[in-house]
Amino acid sequence: MSKPVNLNQFRKSKSQVERSVLAGSNSVKFGRTKFEKKIDAKTNETLQKHLNNHKHTR
Repeated sequence: MSKPVNLNQFRKSKSQVERSVLAGSNSVKFGRTKFEKKIDAKTNETLQKHLNNHKHTR
């Protein structure tokens, strides 16, 4: 005779696997490295300084 299976545990483990697969795909799709974020922040800061230097005051 086979061992009985707890269906609640089976459902939870199945959903956990599905969530981890989705999380992995989202991290590849939307994730950026710390270095990329740092480069973007520096670029935005430089552009903002450039714009602020070219503002006219009245």
